[in-house]
Amino acid sequence: MARQPVRFGVNLNNREPLIAPDYSLADLLVLAERAEALGFDSVWVGDSLFSKPRWEPIALLSAISQRTKRVKLGTACMVSGTRHPLYLALEWATLDQLSGGRTILGTGMGNPEDGVRREYAAVGLDFDKRATIYEEGLAILRELWTTGETSFQGDHYAFDHVAFFSGTEMGPLAPVQTPPPIWVVSNPRLTVGTKQEDQTERVVSRAARRIATYGDGWMTCCRARHPDEFRAQLAQIERAIAEAGRSRDEFVMSYQVTMNIADSREEAQAGIDAYISQYYPELSKAMDIGEWGPVGTPDDIAAWFQTFADAGVDYFICRFGSLDQFGQVARLARDVLPAFTAGGCSHE
Repeated sequence: MARQPVRFGVNLNNREPLIAPDYSLADLLVLAERAEALGFDSVWVGDSLFSKPRWEPIALLSAISQRTKRVKLGTACMVSGTRHPLYLALEWATLDQLSGGRTILGTGMGNPEDGVRREYAAVGLDFDKRATIYEEGLAILRELWTTGETSFQGDHYAFDHVAFFSGTEMGPLAPVQTPPPIWVVSNPRLTVGTKQEDQTERVVSRAARRIATYGDGWMTCCRARHPDEFRAQLAQIERAIAEAGRSRDEFVMSYQVTMNIADSREEAQAGIDAYISQYYPELSKAMDIGEWGPVGTPDDIAAWFQTFADAGVDYFICRFGSLDQFGQVARLARDVLPAFTAGGCSHE
C-alpha cells in the first residue's frame, strides 16, 4: 500500500482555560483560526464529564465550525460510553452538518482512573461493563449515520425501528458524511501495564477487533518511548481489518502526542513538568511524563515524529504541555513541520 504523507492536527486544549488565567475560551476559538491559517489539517478538543473539567466538546466544535472553513474538527478523545447513543448520534449529526462534513469522532471507553469510574457511576452505568456498553454504542452510531435508523438489540440498548424521522420531514435527519469517521482509542499499556503481557495481549486483540469492526481509524498515546509497541499493535489491527473484510486504505492510524518545544531541552523539560502536574495530577503521579511525548528543541521534535511515522503513524494530533499555546503552535508550524509537509518525511 502506497502511504500518503503524514498529517498534523492541533489539540486546542479545552481544559486549559480553566487552569490558566491568561488563556480564555475566546482565545481557544482564535487559536482554531490560527491553526487553520498555519496549514494544520485539523483541530481537536478533549472530553471529561467532571473528573477533569473542561468546556463541552460538541458545543465548542460547533462554535469552531463557524469560525473555520477547512480544518477537520475532532475529539481527542470523547468518552462516548457515558453518553446515550441516540442523543450523541443526533448531536454529532448536527455538528457534521454545521461544519459541512468536517467531523472526526475520536472516542474511547475511558481509562481505569477513579475519576472515570465516578463518571460512569454518576450516570448510572456499570464501569466494569464499559467495554460492551461502548461497543454497543458505536454499533448504534454507525447504523443511524449510515442507514438512518436502528433496530439494535444488545445487552445494554434495545431499539425497534428508531429513526430521526417522523414521516413528515423530507427524510431522516442525517450527517453529511455517511458515516462520520470514528477513530477508536486503544491504549492497552495504560490500562493493564507493561508487566502483564498475557493480559495486555488479550486487551490488544479485543481492541484490534473493535477498531476493525466499528472504527475508521485508531488513536493512541502515552507510550512515546516505544515505537516498537505501536508497530506491534498496528500489525494486529491490520490483521483484524483483513479478517473483517475491510481495506487498510479505509483506516487512519493516529497518535496524540504531548510536547514542549523550546530553545534547549532543559527549558522545554521545565515547562512541561509544571504543566502536566496540573493537567493530569492523578495519572502523572503513576506514569513517567517522558512517555507523553518529545520535549526539547525543534530537531528533537522532528526526530520523534520521524521515528513514529516510520513505525506506521499516519496522523499526529499535537497537544502542547505549555501555558503558551499560541507560541507552541506557531513554533511547530515554523520550525518542525516544513520538513514533513515539503516531502521531507520518509517511511521505512
